[in-house]
Amino acid sequence: MIFQNLNNPTTIYGTQKKQPCHHTRKRSNMMLNPLNLKHLNSMDESQADMITLNLEDAIAPSRKKEALHNIALFLSHMQHSSSFIIVRTNPLNEGGAEEIAFLNDFSFDAIRIAKVKTQTEIAQALTLLSLDKELHISLETKEAFENLSTLGIDERLSTANLGILDLLHSLGLPQSLISLNNPTIDYILSKFLIDAKTAGIHPISFMFQEYHDSKTFKAWCQREKLMGFESKACMGPKQVQIANEVFAISPYEITRANHIKKSFETHAAQGLNGFMDDTYGFIDEPIYKDALLILNTK
Repeated sequence: MIFQNLNNPTTIYGTQKKQPCHHTRKRSNMMLNPLNLKHLNSMDESQADMITLNLEDAIAPSRKKEALHNIALFLSHMQHSSSFIIVRTNPLNEGGAEEIAFLNDFSFDAIRIAKVKTQTEIAQALTLLSLDKELHISLETKEAFENLSTLGIDERLSTANLGILDLLHSLGLPQSLISLNNPTIDYILSKFLIDAKTAGIHPISFMFQEYHDSKTFKAWCQREKLMGFESKACMGPKQVQIANEVFAISPYEITRANHIKKSFETHAAQGLNGFMDDTYGFIDEPIYKDALLILNTK
């Protein structure tokens, strides 16, 4: 809780500076509307690995300044949060550049720019953004979808979020395609995942809008994990809990990875980079690298 009550919240910006988020968990990315003060007040207690404060399409043009002020107000009074905090701005030429400039002095972890199409926009955003913050993008256009594998022009561009509704519109495809086992959606997800990984960018899968349909949301998470995703956009705490459970690294995986790491390093010190293990069979360097990957994301 950032403010003890919200009856008469202060209008004066505070001086608190949240420490940068140091954990690497990215299972859940919860979207919050900055016009909802109750939701903003829970940022420091959220179970979401990531929180995105949305200034873009969910906010009417007449209230964008109010939403921006609310974000600044709560960030400047927040002492700590275990969540990675992201602010989703409008497109750079529709107010996003000014929003980034205003927010730079406040304490959060990343900016996410909307409706990206080209490397030029990414380069422009990087010049505007303070060096201590990451850059994320919303992949919502056919241009970005086609060129994602080439967009990783700077290591500060770390993450891409699939905005599937806008992407389908950009492609001239109906939203009715969004269903489990639809081959077109499977292709979109697969291409997004592989192209993002090729560019060295972390991919976060789309937001499932039917908040009360937890069964289908869980099914999407399970399917996406099977495909190779590690992260899901979430609408609220209920979806966060499901995503955190589905995308968690299991105790078995951690035990196996620790065993492989220790065994490989022991054998490698003796000049053996490939050997039979009594518990997990043949182990070589690619198996070892996969174990390290698991341990680095637990």
